[in-house]
Amino acid sequence: MANASSLTLPVLPLDDEAVLPGMVVPLDLSDPDVRSAVEAAQAAVRDSGAHAPGIRTVASARKARVLLVPRIDGSYGAIGTLATVEQVGRLADGDPAALVRGVRRVRIGAGTTGPGAALWVEAEPIESSVPDPLPGAVAELVRDYKALTTTWLQKRGAWQIVDRVAAIEDVSDLADNIGYAPFLTGAEKVQVLEELDPVARLKLSLQLLRDHLAEADVAETIRKDVQEGMEKQQKEFLLRRQLEAVRKELSDLNGDPDSEEEDYRARVEAADLPEKVREAALKEVDKLERSSDASPEGSWIRTWLDTVLELPWNERSEDEYDIAGARAVLDADHFGLDDVKDRIVEYLAVRKRRADKGLGQVGGRRGGAVLALVGPPGVGKTSLGESVARAMGRSFVRVALGGVRDEAEIRGHRRTYVGALPGRIVRAIKEAGSMNPVVLLDEIDKVGSDYRGDPAAALLEVLDPAQNHTFRDHYLEVELDLSDVVFLATANVLEAIPEALLDRMELVRLDGYTEDEKVVIARDHLLPRQLERAGLGADEVVVAEDALRSLAGEYTREAGVRSLERAVARILRKVAAQQELGAEGAELPRTVTAGDLRGLIGRPHHTPEAAQEPGERRTSVPGVATGLAVTGAGGDVLYIEASLADPETGSTGLTLTGQLGDVMKESVQIALSFLRSHGAELELPVTTLRERGVHVHVPAGAVPKDGPSAGVTMTTALASLLSGRKVRTEVAMTGEVSLTGRVLPIGGVKQKLLAADRAGITTVLIPSRNEADLDDVPAEVLERLTVHPVSDVRQVLELALEPAVTLTKSVLAA
Repeated sequence: MANASSLTLPVLPLDDEAVLPGMVVPLDLSDPDVRSAVEAAQAAVRDSGAHAPGIRTVASARKARVLLVPRIDGSYGAIGTLATVEQVGRLADGDPAALVRGVRRVRIGAGTTGPGAALWVEAEPIESSVPDPLPGAVAELVRDYKALTTTWLQKRGAWQIVDRVAAIEDVSDLADNIGYAPFLTGAEKVQVLEELDPVARLKLSLQLLRDHLAEADVAETIRKDVQEGMEKQQKEFLLRRQLEAVRKELSDLNGDPDSEEEDYRARVEAADLPEKVREAALKEVDKLERSSDASPEGSWIRTWLDTVLELPWNERSEDEYDIAGARAVLDADHFGLDDVKDRIVEYLAVRKRRADKGLGQVGGRRGGAVLALVGPPGVGKTSLGESVARAMGRSFVRVALGGVRDEAEIRGHRRTYVGALPGRIVRAIKEAGSMNPVVLLDEIDKVGSDYRGDPAAALLEVLDPAQNHTFRDHYLEVELDLSDVVFLATANVLEAIPEALLDRMELVRLDGYTEDEKVVIARDHLLPRQLERAGLGADEVVVAEDALRSLAGEYTREAGVRSLERAVARILRKVAAQQELGAEGAELPRTVTAGDLRGLIGRPHHTPEAAQEPGERRTSVPGVATGLAVTGAGGDVLYIEASLADPETGSTGLTLTGQLGDVMKESVQIALSFLRSHGAELELPVTTLRERGVHVHVPAGAVPKDGPSAGVTMTTALASLLSGRKVRTEVAMTGEVSLTGRVLPIGGVKQKLLAADRAGITTVLIPSRNEADLDDVPAEVLERLTVHPVSDVRQVLELALEPAVTLTKSVLAA
């Protein structure tokens, strides 16, 4: 049996909402659940009123009662609110509604039956009490709550409610009064509803009110800051509009109605410029505004401002710190060149470690690399710059310096000159679009100088890592930070680079490729590129490896691969033409072998001396020796020829031909002096030298030659001439000779040995003090060569000359 104090009430569910006791709220009767609950409550009142004696109308009976239950996520709570239906009617918009008043909290019990379609449950009223008078702590809570509520109501302008809240004395009613607050969520109202202790409920309401007021204060502060910022912007905008209007009026008076289109001041202020550059630009804008339209200075200032505004002052590319990926990019683009690849990888590795540790710049500088790539043409120096930029994830720009003779090309012209422009370095930065590109200074050894200055001297500051963070172009006259730029300089001749300039760069030598490397480069890089240019597919034409090796060894003889690429292109063009003409045997697909080369591109142009008939070799007669030299095109084989004049001509002395330089001429003199002073020891008829003239010639005569490294070769050629012993065909040599017969060290050992290998030489004589340089020579080249380190000319003659034969007067006369 139900408890005597329990109530039977129809349930009116509230989705994600709660009504607290004391609240009066309207409910929409268009909701079926609301309508059914209200109708059920009214029906219950009517049924009870019909049996109540003395009650004449429904209006005079007790009010209809419903149970307001919060429904959160489809489930009902355990605590609800007993409410009375105060009025049923329509709202101002005509929708039906019921006005209900929350009376008290009830605990929801078991379901039951009742009239109408509503759900009926049994509910037990919840009693709560607070001691009277209130304890000190509770009284303090009441005062705090009323004070905060008054503050909140005053901010909202609800002055008529302040007195009503101040008049509430009951703790429970005061705590439930927060139900009217619009900032409470449904979950927070349910939390207040389910708190049964009045004091705890008042604390909860007080905390919710404090949190809201704190958030409101922050929002108000933000709103004021935004409003002040907007007012400042509006004021600035208004002033600028007024300034533009004044300028327009002035320009109209001066007859230049279009000058407002060139508002440089606004552009400078809007641009993200460094502070010093911004100050310099604003000074120029002031000059522009004060200058008259007839003054040429205005045009100069506009050009200068355009240049400054177009420079990427704060644009920087993010370095790719994938070290393995960077090395893979370099290896994919170029075969060999390990020195420069290692240097770039080292640079990136150090940058990555400093970035990981947050070390930043070094002494205010970023420490960009400055590398000088020196080597013969065609080894890939220029194209390497693009690969370096791609590996680092930076922009790439090339600055061609060949033939530059004006210092202003580097530092820029003074603005006082007509047609003044910034230098090539500034233009390169502008073209790259960032302050840390990879800049390739191409052909730096071909920079000249004349009355307009020395461009190489102007590059000293650009390439000095200790100075280029404050580089000043004569045109800009503001500091430009180049410390994060990676400069790559290329050159063919190391000696042509000024020593002071070379001291500021890290030297990386590219000495040329071996025949095996050329075959790999031709197969993996040159052939695919030329197939695409010839409109052929890789499955249509195949160039066999023996054909590539023959092209590298017999048709081209160079340190690089340019001629090799031209030969490959010529073969593919010939194949394409034959196929289009329908020549016999030209059907595709086609494989080109070494035997097909003569029919496609003619006979070989380079035949090794060892492959020729003995009588056709240059060293087949005494007096001819094979030397090794280094030129701007790489290592090369150099033949030195010596002959004795006919005694009947009466000619004496020394004759030199072949465009020899002073140092090379002195080498001939030293060789002769050594042989004269050691003739008896060497068993040479040196007395002949007093009676007959000596002629020394170094082909080719049209090519200038100089340097001391041909000293041992000249000594060997003269000794061969005097002794009648031929120089071995397979032997080549290099080294400087002294008056005492010592063989002194020289440079370019790697390039010279590569040239000897290309020429078919099998034995090379080098100074013993250059033996350490053999570490730089590829292992496959050393396997094909027999290298003899020598320290004395006597060793050279013993190794280079063929065995002695009996000399006759007829042989000497010849």
